[in-house]
Amino acid sequence: MTDALSAGVHAVLDRRLAAVSGAPLAVGLSGGGDSRALALIAADWAAAHGRRLLVLTIDHGLNPASAAWTAQCAALAARLGAPFHALAWTGDKPARGLPAAARLARHRLLAEAARGLGARVVLLGHTASDLAEAAAMRAEGSTTPSPREWAPSPVWPEGRGVFLLRPMLGVTRQALRDWLAARGEAWIDDPSNDDLRFARARARAARPEPTPAADLPQDLAGLAAAAQVDAAGVVALPRARLPARLTAAAALCAAGTARPPRADRLARVTTLLQAGRPLVATLAGARIETDGERVLFMREPGEFARRPEAALMLAPGQSAVWDGRFEITAARAAVVAPLAGHAARLPPAQRQALRAIAPKARAALPVLLDGAAAHCPLLEDVAGVAIRSLILDRLLAACGAVEREP
Repeated sequence: MTDALSAGVHAVLDRRLAAVSGAPLAVGLSGGGDSRALALIAADWAAAHGRRLLVLTIDHGLNPASAAWTAQCAALAARLGAPFHALAWTGDKPARGLPAAARLARHRLLAEAARGLGARVVLLGHTASDLAEAAAMRAEGSTTPSPREWAPSPVWPEGRGVFLLRPMLGVTRQALRDWLAARGEAWIDDPSNDDLRFARARARAARPEPTPAADLPQDLAGLAAAAQVDAAGVVALPRARLPARLTAAAALCAAGTARPPRADRLARVTTLLQAGRPLVATLAGARIETDGERVLFMREPGEFARRPEAALMLAPGQSAVWDGRFEITAARAAVVAPLAGHAARLPPAQRQALRAIAPKARAALPVLLDGAAAHCPLLEDVAGVAIRSLILDRLLAACGAVEREP
């Protein structure tokens, strides 16, 4: 019989996940009490619904015991009959900002593994205690966000199409440990959680009172649904009632970038937009300009067109994301680069079609370079080339318009 704690978590899984799906469901397992409880509860839910469960464990390489911890996670996965995938954070580790770097690496590894295995949702074991600690950290000046129950993966483009579900935000860490102990389950205690050099450990030691889970503003999804994205990737939004959060999301998505704009820059652009006067500005790699009652967001080519990473080498049949905005597949080997400097090499029909594109958006269009010729698959179909814009899907996911597993 399902107990009250499990039933509460199952209710969240019922609300957010597809009961019938051929896609596997991934769970992030560190071996700590929170993620162990989640793996056990999720395994019961998956078995009841005929869903395949995958277990993903990250070895950060930061503790001599990490290999043994990974082995314990593998043992639990075997007990649950779930395929196990150990993922390692390799390379040099920063001397400063280690927790943030580890978190970013963890999300990147989880997203890449999930997408590669066909999973669209990764379950994470954050609790009500994590919500309280994040709030306490922000009260001390940190910018740490509160974990959300349902959110797109925060890494881009590795996390495209992958969502995170935290179904235990209504349960405290102690309640989960009591639940595990009652079942004779043991868990790993990472000593870094008690290392007071880190803000998270200091917040945890203070035992802050649980706080309600924060969510996106209710009207954000509706406002984002009004967005129009043209073939060139230009995002158009109504100027009226354009909140700062949507402005930031539209800039990131139109630019294909991943680093959110600085708060002071965002506040300045938001104030200027609300003033109602004509505006041209840049934010998070995007050019923002007003067009009557609309605000247009497009890629700001700037220095980007001259950077080495602006050129993408595609192997035959390979799919890859170019500039964080377009997923491109080519039947033959190809080089994808910005249009800047190559417009004269386009075929006549594509040069004609280029006139329909906003002038300031043209330089950042993708072109395939082939000897003396250049071809833009956004202007005309190119044999053996498939291109898909990621911009609108990313914007809708970021603004909460996608509320459950597809």
